Amino acid sequence: MQVRPWRVQPDNRLTAHAVAGRYRLDALLGRGGAADVYEAVDLRLRRPVAVKVFRQGDTRTEVHSDNEGRLLAQLQHPGVVTLFDSGRDEGRPFLVMELVRGTTLRRRLARSALSVTETCRMGVALSSVLAHVHGAGIVHRDVKPSNILLDGTDAPRLTDFGISRRFATADDPTAASDDAASSGAAPATDGGDILMGTACYMAPEQALGRTTGPRADVYSLGLVLLEALKGEREYGGPPLEAALARLHRPPELPDGLPPELGKLLTAMTAHEASNRPDARTCQKALAALPIPAACDAPHAAQSATAPGNPSGVRRSSGTLPSGRTTPTKAEPRTRSPHRPGRLLAKSAALAALGVTLTGSIGAAPVGSRSAVDPLSHLRMTTQQIPDAAQAMEP
Repeated sequence: MQVRPWRVQPDNRLTAHAVAGRYRLDALLGRGGAADVYEAVDLRLRRPVAVKVFRQGDTRTEVHSDNEGRLLAQLQHPGVVTLFDSGRDEGRPFLVMELVRGTTLRRRLARSALSVTETCRMGVALSSVLAHVHGAGIVHRDVKPSNILLDGTDAPRLTDFGISRRFATADDPTAASDDAASSGAAPATDGGDILMGTACYMAPEQALGRTTGPRADVYSLGLVLLEALKGEREYGGPPLEAALARLHRPPELPDGLPPELGKLLTAMTAHEASNRPDARTCQKALAALPIPAACDAPHAAQSATAPGNPSGVRRSSGTLPSGRTTPTKAEPRTRSPHRPGRLLAKSAALAALGVTLTGSIGAAPVGSRSAVDPLSHLRMTTQQIPDAAQAMEP
């Protein structure tokens, strides 16, 4: 499967020469808030590669490029894009990575939802990747469909570790354990004490500006698997609305799922991080899950394409493009257990956290076609977190 060429003209200043005298840049494959990804040729080894070139900017961009390179160098897993080289060319940091010819999960889901079997198979692979990443003492913090590549065999590959951070492991006495990181001990933060992530996929603790541990990635993966089943994001809309929605209601499971899969997805997206399973447990549970052949048929039937939907995305019955559901006659509308005053307090608290629209720190993964990921990120300063987080307490 070939990657479609980028429709925007690449930077001729970069493609006119070989980066670091070695990497000839060709087609522009993806563009993010701080970097561009090019298909390239390693002139020394005569092989195709992907080169991620960071734009010259502030000190934080430099920190992110160095951080991503160091973290990727520690990971050796079939589900992680391999890092070959890194350096600077005329002041621009760059990373040289394995070229994956395929598409992204985001583009795949724009065509249709996945079957239960396909979703479970992908969940097993991604859980295995996260277990490896967490075992290396790293939390990704930005698991989402546009950061998941699908190669020619539809095997998923996790990319874009631009905002990933180290957390404590048993082998690292200077940091806290997985459980501690999930409940209170802070991992390393961004250079400017700014916590970032994509609003539609952030765990509740991440949306509140609290500690982000490995189980935040498990929560994000749970939302990705739900999106694969439904064909639409669970928490859509503007970033503030998306971040607030997960604090107001839990994710809604589609009809027709095997009971054990429903229980697992509910556990993965539990509000409290301590109630979520770790990635390895998710992998084993998904691998052992029996999928009756009849389960995929009802799911496919209820995921019919909505009328007037030009994108062709399949939506679950009763689900609107915004991610909200409409009550049916069999399901009367129920009142939210949260009082309006409490909801307004949470809205004010998120505003106090300094929520602003920013572009993605990392580049869009190879195969992505959007100039900047429309799923904007939340940007929150840590100095504003404590008081606002207290205002959100139930």
